[in-house]
Parts: sequence; C-alpha cells; structure tokens
Amino acid sequence: MLFPRLSLYFAIAALVAGLNASTLRAQQTSPSIQLEETGVWNGLYLKAKVSRKVGYYGEHHYRVRNRLDNLTSFVGRPRQIYNRAGINLFFNEYFEAVIGPTLVFNYTPQPGNEDFEHVTLEPRIWHQWLFIMPMMGRFRVFHQFRFEHRWRRSNRKGAEYEYTDRYRYKIFAFIPLNKKKIEDGALYFSPSAEIFLHSGKPIVYNPFEDFRTYNGFGYVLNSNITFFAGHMWTLGQKSLGFEYRTSHILRFNILLGLDLRKTDKKIPPINLGY
Repeated sequence: MLFPRLSLYFAIAALVAGLNASTLRAQQTSPSIQLEETGVWNGLYLKAKVSRKVGYYGEHHYRVRNRLDNLTSFVGRPRQIYNRAGINLFFNEYFEAVIGPTLVFNYTPQPGNEDFEHVTLEPRIWHQWLFIMPMMGRFRVFHQFRFEHRWRRSNRKGAEYEYTDRYRYKIFAFIPLNKKKIEDGALYFSPSAEIFLHSGKPIVYNPFEDFRTYNGFGYVLNSNITFFAGHMWTLGQKSLGFEYRTSHILRFNILLGLDLRKTDKKIPPINLGY
C-alpha cells in the first residue's frame, strides 16, 4: 500500500501549501461563486473478468455543455470525449485496484473562434484503489481513491502542455429500494460525494480543484446490464484562489459486466461500478 500512501501525502502537502497561498491572496478581496456550466454526460462503463484475479475496466463518455448564449440549456456545444481503460486487479472481495491509460478529446469552448483549436488531446495515466465495505443492513458503502497524472493544454492556439497530478477521494453507497438486495430487477439509489485536489507548476492558488455530489437511481436489468441516471453538482476553485465555479450536470450511464472465464469458473456478477 506504499503508492496510495505516498499519493495521499503529496495531496495533503499540496493542499496545505495551496491553502496558505490562497489565504494570503484572499485577504485582498472577497470570495465569489458563480454558475459557469450546465451539461449532459453520457457514459458507458465496462467491467470484464478474464480470470479470478484479473479483468478489464473501461469508461467511455461523450460530454456536452450549454450553449454560449444560454447557461441553462445543458446542451449546445461538445465538451469532451473521454476514454479511460485499465487492468482491473481483484485482491479479495473487499479490495480491488485498476491501473491504465486515459485519452481525453477536449473540444473548444468557443466554436467558430479562429483563435482556438477545435479539439486538443489530453493523455493521462491513472490508478485507483477501491475499498468495499461489508454489508450494513440493506446497503453497502464504498471508498474510492483515484490518482491521475495529466498532460493537458488549453484549446487556445499556441498553448503548451502542462503536467499536473490529481488526487481524488469518493465515498458512495448502493441502497436497494424494491428488493432486500441488489439483484436482477432491483431498483437502487446511490448517493456519492467526491473531493478533487491537484498539484503542479501551474497550480499556485487553487489546490482545491473540485467537489462533486452525484446522486441517482439505477436499475439492474440482469447480471450483465445496469442502467443509471442522476444529477451531479460541482464546486471548484478557479486559478486566483478566491473565485469559485459551480455546475449542474445530468448523467446517463449504461454499465456492462462481463465474465469471460470458462463456464465452470464463472460467478455471475452485477456490474455497479461508476
């Protein structure tokens, strides 16, 4: 468990240093919070088990955001095509990890503006630790730690790539509603909260990148297919430190769980990861 501990230490150090800088900066002005974006994220999540200990994990999103002239429109401009993949390692029933690459296509925030490139590429390396708590009555709680190493640039022409690290922690739960447990035909509610920190050369006054609450309902069609829909609200710190942005996002996901092992070794899973 050395690597997650080191990443967590780096996150804490970045947060403390950044908060000190933000405090000094904020003494000269008053903080402000502004709604900056609405949008719709459509996601396909894939989890395929190839052996008792190893599997494949993938997340593929198409994200859109509001029109420039209508903040509450939710659609109107493409935002991102988001592809994350990885090797899923199953240590036991309470702990699993993933490591792999990510490639994000970032679309211009100002379509038609010749000063911006239509799309830029953002490669990442990511790794994740998922702790699965024992059942607590009818529901189960999860703790997810995710770390990302990103190379990204603005869509403005001539902008250079900048390297940053991101540190994420999410707590979420699955609560069955129409059955005693989550199984075929179950409807469930899933609340979650996630905090994002980041560090790097361009991160000076804003170590607190984001806070998200994502709450929604899922329906288990069968052991391979689950549908999920929900609402996400975000709060993030802008580059000056004393300015904050919020957004409202509608999310619609399809979750696919596959078992590619031989028939006599299969244990029918229900894929609930998101």
